[in-house]
Formats: sequence, structure tokens, C-alpha cells
Amino acid sequence: MASIYSCTECGANFNLHTNHLFPPDFYFEAGNKGTVSFALIDATKFKFEKEDKIRPFFETLNYWGIQRKRTKIKCHSCSFLVGYIYDDGPPLTDSPGQFHMGPSQVIPRSPRYRFKTKALRVTSET
Repeated sequence: MASIYSCTECGANFNLHTNHLFPPDFYFEAGNKGTVSFALIDATKFKFEKEDKIRPFFETLNYWGIQRKRTKIKCHSCSFLVGYIYDDGPPLTDSPGQFHMGPSQVIPRSPRYRFKTKALRVTSET
């Protein structure tokens, strides 16, 4: 039984497949609460908008902010915000990482497409 994922605002089909879905117990740095994560999406169904924020965080005189880079995923039909793209997916290489202590952020990672559960309408196809 397959699931059909569509926009809650306009009802446009996102063409997301359940076999590209990450398991719910898979850990990501960005968290999993109220979201569904996919490894692959159909890019023609979405608009992408880069976001670069610096939050004020004063620890010392030289360190004054936390930078967050991510990409917004919006519905192509109605421009409703449905999720974000993060680069904390599985490592792209089998390298042991920096200092041979396992994968780290130095190793390039595949993108993870994180959708808000409130922005998706899920219907089952029988």
C-alpha cells in the first residue's frame, strides 16, 4: 500500500515515495519532532529558497553569533512553506573521518529533505 503526499494548502501532489523515507528512529542533528525526512524528492514539484541567518550569541568579543544555513522547500503551486533541506544525511564516502575517529562534519554528507507533518496531507492508495 503506497502513500500519496500532497500540500495541505492547495492539494498539489508532491510525488514523494515511501521507499525514500528515512526510518523514524534515525538520528539527525536537526531533530525529528513533527517532521518526516526523505532522501530523494522530485525537484520539479518544489521551489527552493536559500536562508542564511546569524543569531546573536555573545560568548566572547571575537565570537558573537551562530550561523545557520539551510534551504527552504516551498510548494511550487502555492509557495506554501513545507520544509527545509539540511546537509546532515548519511556520509557520501566510506572515509574513517578526521583523525580516523569516525564520520564527522568534515566529510561531505548527502542532503536530507525534512518536511513538516502539518504541511503534508497523507492519503493511502489502494
